[in-house]
Amino acid sequence: MTPAGSHRISINDTTLRDGEQAPGVVFSLAEKLAIARELAAAGVDEIEAGTPAMGEEEVEAIAAIVSANLPLRVGAWCRLNESDVDAALRAGVKMVNISAPMSRLQMRVKLKAEPHEVAARVTRVIGYAREKGLEVALGGEDSSRADLRDIGLIAGAAAKLGVFRFRFADTLGLLDPFSTYEYIKRLRDETGLAVEFHGHNDLGLATANTLAAIRAGASHASVTVLGLGERAGNAPLEEVCVALPRTAEARTGVDPTRLAALAELVAHAARDSIPRAKPIVGADIFTHESGIHVAGLLSDVRTYQGLDPAMLGRQHKVVIGKHSGLAALRSICSAIGIELDAKAGAALLARVKAIAKMTKSLVPDGRVRQLAREEISKHQRGRSDQTAQISGEL
Repeated sequence: MTPAGSHRISINDTTLRDGEQAPGVVFSLAEKLAIARELAAAGVDEIEAGTPAMGEEEVEAIAAIVSANLPLRVGAWCRLNESDVDAALRAGVKMVNISAPMSRLQMRVKLKAEPHEVAARVTRVIGYAREKGLEVALGGEDSSRADLRDIGLIAGAAAKLGVFRFRFADTLGLLDPFSTYEYIKRLRDETGLAVEFHGHNDLGLATANTLAAIRAGASHASVTVLGLGERAGNAPLEEVCVALPRTAEARTGVDPTRLAALAELVAHAARDSIPRAKPIVGADIFTHESGIHVAGLLSDVRTYQGLDPAMLGRQHKVVIGKHSGLAALRSICSAIGIELDAKAGAALLARVKAIAKMTKSLVPDGRVRQLAREEISKHQRGRSDQTAQISGEL
């Protein structure tokens, strides 16, 4: 399923940091540890475990995740000051994402500074973190509204201090895939830093933008499980991981069969439900009702199914409702040895459609089979009565 010659992309999950910033979401320590373990089991490369500057409770939670010795890199998110770095050190992480505003609007509002002043502050704080023995990635907040010359100035200053990666953040989710591609390509051409793309979903384009960034040369994708995050959320881990081999000739280390359990765990911790039609992990994504689709699927599943359910540890399902056809009814009935002739099948189909319209819902398989037996019995009695009538006339 992975194209030959595809390159490896690092999946950096920020569910425990950016995901928890979704309105009303609070993860307990036990939930954070469970999510971190499941992310590791799924094959995620790196997690952003939290923001140490939030206080000692957050520091202790991050420290607990670090102490779990999971097979992934554990990082913390820091603002552009030394006290945040000190909090990260207390949490025991070996790596930090130090975030700095890249757009002049945010520079002036948040730091009351101009680009050269931000570059100087980046040099000071990252230098401090490096002296303390931390690996450092520079986070470029609001990169999508920045002048690339300003990004070059600031990222260049960071690169001299041994920063290993630059995070291009579409903080407000304003990009489209075409502009994303151009931004990342230019950034990769002009800097020697590895690029991570962090996309928000305000326009519903976070997944598409992440894939475009990978095609343009980004080597790291910042994601959250289910796209959890502030406002409209982030690029969903499950969508990016499954789409990459098909759209960007890239691969990850994530096991697709672990995605459903991971999504359910995070949804439960967030006190939310997974939409039934949610791509990759929704309950209905391999469920078919339409008569035309089902008839095609019964002949060859590739007719109306682009993803192989087995890749995700799942299987397709046929359901009966208003849009069903005779092929679906016969398939459900034949599974327990009920064979429908044309007359019984047509009568059954009419009854099933009437029930579906009246109840505005699907008709359970058991109910379909019960109705099938009734129709078969009815038509058998009809034939018997007709035979008896003919015999009497003779």
